[in-house]
Amino acid sequence: MARPSTYSLELRKRAVCMVAEVCPDYDTEWSAMKAVAARLGIGTTGTLRKWVRQDQIDSGRGPGVTSEESAGLKRLKKENAELCRANDILKAASFFAAELDRPHTHS
Repeated sequence: MARPSTYSLELRKRAVCMVAEVCPDYDTEWSAMKAVAARLGIGTTGTLRKWVRQDQIDSGRGPGVTSEESAGLKRLKKENAELCRANDILKAASFFAAELDRPHTHS
């Protein structure tokens, strides 16, 4: 299970907006991200880069799986695992019941 983020959603959104605002003032997007990360006290520039890329995907400006799709896939995988476990239990129970229904033969 993923560990909860130490950064609030509000901070993430603010940081992504700040990168978009200050990007024209820097030579590269990376240098803009580096400046914003330092200013807001974000641990690494890579963390901010990930937030910016995910925002681009979520808003349709970049290729990839949106946050909503990712959450849906996660939910479906969890549901599938639960159904597989239930199916295994039912298979074991039916095997056990079949053994009980079979008449005992004495040799």
